[in-house]
Amino acid sequence: MATFFDVVTVTCFAGLVLAFFQFTDREMRTLLHFLFAGIVFAVANQVGNAGVTFLALILIVAGAGYAFLVVRNSRA
Repeated sequence: MATFFDVVTVTCFAGLVLAFFQFTDREMRTLLHFLFAGIVFAVANQVGNAGVTFLALILIVAGAGYAFLVVRNSRA
């Protein structure tokens, strides 16, 4: 982990794992939604490391927001 985006996206991914086990129903559908958010974080990491900072930040916020919505809807 050498760049800012490495640290941020790995932290976000760790948050996804924690949220899946602590705050969801642990169903396969929820896991697939979190997989999508994890892919968004991986793309944000690559984009940020390539120097496109603004797009990377947008992707990180979008991935975190999507994960929040998934957690909120899976608890209902």
